[in-house]
Amino acid sequence: MFFGKKDKKKAAKAAVALQKSAQDEIRSLKEQVEELLNDRVTPAIVQAADKADQVVHNTKELTDHQMKHVSDKVQSKPLIAIVLSIVIGYLLGRVIR
Repeated sequence: MFFGKKDKKKAAKAAVALQKSAQDEIRSLKEQVEELLNDRVTPAIVQAADKADQVVHNTKELTDHQMKHVSDKVQSKPLIAIVLSIVIGYLLGRVIR
């Protein structure tokens, strides 16, 4: 079976139209993905980063407060701190063996 020139031209036009349609569809999908990223994903990432930053800040504050508290206790009762350190060291030594 042979195709005539008209059939070949129709097929070529159909192929060009199909290619243009596919390109338009890809362009549309790309725009939808970009819109989704801008509207949903990026704000969620920013919000998660803000929460993580807040947790780090709160943890640092809590650690600083606890360190100051321990330091104040050690300074107010140094003998008890020394005895407690010796006991903890002894117990850790026994557990590790």
